[in-house]
Amino acid sequence: MNLHEYQGKDILNSFGVKVQRGIVADNHKKAVEAAKQLAAETGTGWWVVKAQIHAGGRGKGGGVKLAKSLEEVESISKGIIGMMLKTPQTPPEGKKVNQVLIAEDVYYPGQSEPEEYYMSVLLNRSSGRNMIMYSTEGGMDIETVAEETPHLIFTEEIDPSTGLMPFQARKIAFNLGLSGKAFKEMVRFVTALYKAYVESDSSLFEINPVLKTSDDMVLAVDAKVTLDENALFRHKDYLDLRDLREENPIEVEANAVGLNYVDLDGNVGCMVNGAGLAMSTMDLIKQSGGEPANFLDVGGTADAERVETGFRIIMKDPNVKAILVNIFGGIVRCDRVAQGIVDAYNNMGDSIHIPIIVRLQGTNAVEAKELLDASGLDVISVVEFKEAADKVQEVLS
Repeated sequence: MNLHEYQGKDILNSFGVKVQRGIVADNHKKAVEAAKQLAAETGTGWWVVKAQIHAGGRGKGGGVKLAKSLEEVESISKGIIGMMLKTPQTPPEGKKVNQVLIAEDVYYPGQSEPEEYYMSVLLNRSSGRNMIMYSTEGGMDIETVAEETPHLIFTEEIDPSTGLMPFQARKIAFNLGLSGKAFKEMVRFVTALYKAYVESDSSLFEINPVLKTSDDMVLAVDAKVTLDENALFRHKDYLDLRDLREENPIEVEANAVGLNYVDLDGNVGCMVNGAGLAMSTMDLIKQSGGEPANFLDVGGTADAERVETGFRIIMKDPNVKAILVNIFGGIVRCDRVAQGIVDAYNNMGDSIHIPIIVRLQGTNAVEAKELLDASGLDVISVVEFKEAADKVQEVLS
């Protein structure tokens, strides 16, 4: 589950990670009030107005701007809230900004120059261990650093039996070129950050930049936090952090009725029971010249109601030219699934205007095919995988 920057910072702060302080606002008047409150609490005279969407690269898209007066806070907030922000990580049309974070200015002058670093905590899937990835080259161009100067990116793997050891935190601070007070602050920062990652059951922390301020404090200026949805039962308070406005509305609707749906860019809708069969069905569609329009796992109870809901969700995508239903009848009998398809088709009437190819295999597969063939509906019934591929190719050509 993805979080907004301000939500991620709240989680980090709850574990003792120092962050750039800020207040979220959903209109320009609240933004001005937030700026006044920050000035009173922190003494800041400048503010950073930051669009809150689930995407990176906001600065390059014009979603992060510096305000040097309350008037600028108001005008910048008014311009950002409601805009369709386009970044390298958004759809082509961009994402609507519903709120902004008014943050304190932490790039103030002092004894030394501020320095930006990059740091993330994630799972190294090849080794099965958590890993801290970090670099001296923090900021908006970290992707370029990874491509052109990968030797500037360091990694530190954590043994799960011991957790992050003090020498590892010191090693990270040393590799970042820090000394004195800044060195100690970075050690504390890394230790608290890793604790937050583990105890919040997150799958990704990305802090870019981590800032060493001019007075040698170390804090998170930005925070991308992704929570492991499988562990949310241990963090009931995190459930309220979900912002459905940032998610695909079709996926939200499918999830609400218990369907596993992922929207894709293709032209052939898939309805399958089981994730493994769904993946092989998507391969089948590719091999037959089509592109899968979705991943849809209806689960083991493919009754008429679930099938009808699946059809309606798939057909909300205007790019879908055909639907392939691929069900393996193990626990659920194929003839019951076939009856569900017939009932769903009858209930939906004229709203189905694209070819439907149905492959049912397993318990009572023969009876299921006979039931579909005898229904008189415009459903193409097949038994073999290859036959389904040929039919997909036929209806697309």
